[in-house]
Amino acid sequence: MDTKILLENGTNELEVLEFIIDGNSYGINVAKIREIINYQEVTPVPNSHPSVEGIFMPRDTMITAIDLRNCLQRGTAKPGGLFIITNFNQLDIAFHVEAVCGIHRVSWKDIIKPSSTVNNEVDGVSTGIIKIDEKLIVILDFEKIVTDISPETGLKVAEIDELGPRNRNDIPILIAEDSVLLNKLIVDSLKKAGYTNVTSTKNGKEAYDFINECKADGTLRSHVRCLITDIEMPEMDGHRLTKLVKDDDETNWIPVVIFSSLVNEEMRRKGEALGANAQLSKPEIGNLVKEIDKLVMPSGQVPAVAQ
Repeated sequence: MDTKILLENGTNELEVLEFIIDGNSYGINVAKIREIINYQEVTPVPNSHPSVEGIFMPRDTMITAIDLRNCLQRGTAKPGGLFIITNFNQLDIAFHVEAVCGIHRVSWKDIIKPSSTVNNEVDGVSTGIIKIDEKLIVILDFEKIVTDISPETGLKVAEIDELGPRNRNDIPILIAEDSVLLNKLIVDSLKKAGYTNVTSTKNGKEAYDFINECKADGTLRSHVRCLITDIEMPEMDGHRLTKLVKDDDETNWIPVVIFSSLVNEEMRRKGEALGANAQLSKPEIGNLVKEIDKLVMPSGQVPAVAQ
């Protein structure tokens, strides 16, 4: 199946691949997919997580195979079906599914955020739900699934400690990140790195509304000196947010840092075309702080070490 459908930059759309587990429909952002292949026998890894089927090496690249049925607590996958091979957070991972149905182009505005009755904001593995032809497709949080299996693949907050003690400053930073857990980790990490004046929002629309409110009352420069945005978010994604900020003469001076698990070669080109000032893969929280230092400190001066 062709997973290389091209989307124009900043349109607030995404392509969702629909696949089947235990008769139910689930979805994944096509931007995460490298390829889809038939199931292959894997080599089990001793003492691995119950959801890890094993490893295999297509074209001399070692890939971990994850039993998605097991992750969703629907039992254990049987041989057969397909592997969806993904790349995000600088990892190549295969997810074992039963079948693939097709690709749907949707707007982030049309993605329904799961209610707390079906998805705990911290522990749930669904990022949204879309309705196609009276059918509900649950979009899964693949980053969280992988982090739950292997916590060391998540945000590397220990990198902040490696920066050493730093002076406090009140340079205002705006964050757009829909994951409650990651939003908090990023805010806490920035404050630990000295950036104490942080405003966080849940998606691109909230961030853009905040920017417009500050524009209207003439306080933009005192409330936003740098914007950090994820790419995948309901309502408005990070690429659309970047486009709106950079296309506006009143806001295009704001440095925009795209901080996302989707920063690969193709996505980097899209971000550059939209005017992003920096782009980093999500585990690299230490490098995120270093990029902010370059963008907001005078002449790129790094904040002085606290005495």
